[in-house]
Amino acid sequence: MNRFEDFPLVEPILRAVREEGYERPTPIQHQTIRLATEGRDILGCAQTGTGKTAAFALPILQRLQAAPPPVPRHVRVLVLSPTRELTSQIGDSFARYGRHTALRCTTVFGGVGQEPQERALRGGVDILIATPGRLLDLMRQRIARLDRVEILVLDEADRMLDMGFIHDVRRIISALPKKRQTLFFSATLPRDIMSLAQDILIDPIHVEVTPPTTTVEKIVQSLYCLEKREKFALLARLLKDPQMRRVLVFTRTKRAANKLAEHLNRERLHADAIHGNKGQTAREKALDDFKRGACRVLVATDIASRGIDVDDVTHVINFDLPDVPENYVHRIGRTARAGAGGAAITFCSTDEREELAAVERLIGMAIPQRDVPHGFIRAVLPPLPIGHATPSRPHGSSHHAAPRGSYARRRRHRRR
Repeated sequence: MNRFEDFPLVEPILRAVREEGYERPTPIQHQTIRLATEGRDILGCAQTGTGKTAAFALPILQRLQAAPPPVPRHVRVLVLSPTRELTSQIGDSFARYGRHTALRCTTVFGGVGQEPQERALRGGVDILIATPGRLLDLMRQRIARLDRVEILVLDEADRMLDMGFIHDVRRIISALPKKRQTLFFSATLPRDIMSLAQDILIDPIHVEVTPPTTTVEKIVQSLYCLEKREKFALLARLLKDPQMRRVLVFTRTKRAANKLAEHLNRERLHADAIHGNKGQTAREKALDDFKRGACRVLVATDIASRGIDVDDVTHVINFDLPDVPENYVHRIGRTARAGAGGAAITFCSTDEREELAAVERLIGMAIPQRDVPHGFIRAVLPPLPIGHATPSRPHGSSHHAAPRGSYARRRRHRRR
């Protein structure tokens, strides 16, 4: 299947694919579309950025388009995703690929008013894309009825496990018809995920396009080893490079993301932050500004990282190394998407050596180290306390790192 025209897709869907500028299917699309169109259950191991959404959305639209919608309409397809951002992006994809059909889809997630979601469901939809928590609320209120679902999609199942949603997912699945098609996608396949897959899939086809713990080959990775107090100065210097056109910066905490975005804006490096404590409207605005290029730098936490599906991210910067090494793979996977290249830069301070070692064991390589430029620390505003133990000081005052024991105690407390 070297072209989308080779797949069993009707003209309205093919026309939308052409309008999106797609010419050749990605490996996950190549392996999945025909099988899914035939109604097979699929266990897919694929990271974001591989074209996974189109791999399940196109065959689903094809199957629904092949039969007239029931009267009255009811939910025929349920897609479960872990985050609000990913849910919105999947909904946008279904809307784009199905723009020349009469199929209806809607999204359901928390953090926003429930009334518009209720109206959409009561008006009748064919495809429902939802986060588990809000969907369960609507099911308890008998607003969302799932007793006639024909196709279930679990997207980023490992992320749902990480976020503690697996029990909610199982409760939702128990309300679905036993006879259905299930498409199950996960970037990694830990034991709990495989157990869930075995429980809900029937004679599945296993599709794997990227080993779950490897990084994208087209990403150029590099490492700076430096003191914690030097990180902001180096970041500000790097961001002055015009080749850094669209940059994602990852921090370990929500407070760090907010503070870092504030400091970058003071340096006239337009930045915004996105994390779980931000309201849905603010998160959507930050993501939209980043997509449009109105904001060049987006600072994010791991909880928000999987929902960021933006083309042309030129650089990912790990301002803090992640506590969970697998998150390094997910972070840097935000660049080098859809066949493009990209760069990932990691900062490692002395107290993060263990996290670095865990990441390098996971990816099976030592990240190439670069020399920290000399003479830049005093040329930039003194770094402020980005989620660490150093107390806040007015601009221009002296600053010193907090005692190592003090930081270690606070870090242990945070991890609890």
